[in-house]
Amino acid sequence: MAHKKAGSSSKNGRDSVGQRLGVKAGDGQLVTAGTIIVRQRGMTFRAGEGAGLGHDYTVFATVDGKVRFEHATRDKKRIRVIPVEAEPAPAEA
Repeated sequence: MAHKKAGSSSKNGRDSVGQRLGVKAGDGQLVTAGTIIVRQRGMTFRAGEGAGLGHDYTVFATVDGKVRFEHATRDKKRIRVIPVEAEPAPAEA
């Protein structure tokens, strides 16, 4: 006898693999040019200066530097990559 479930409710017994979406680099993290920062569907995160937007809405770094997350609108964030050499040095006491 074959071990197969009958009926239309169990036609698709296969599961798809996850798409590995989400934030890949956190706020303040050093990244190199070309590093993926966020994999997303739609534009929850927007690309600012130092970042680019791929055709599948992936946000990636275009320069080496530190990642910064900022509010673009009430429900969307903007991602910037600040070059390391352009960052001001901390003030000494």
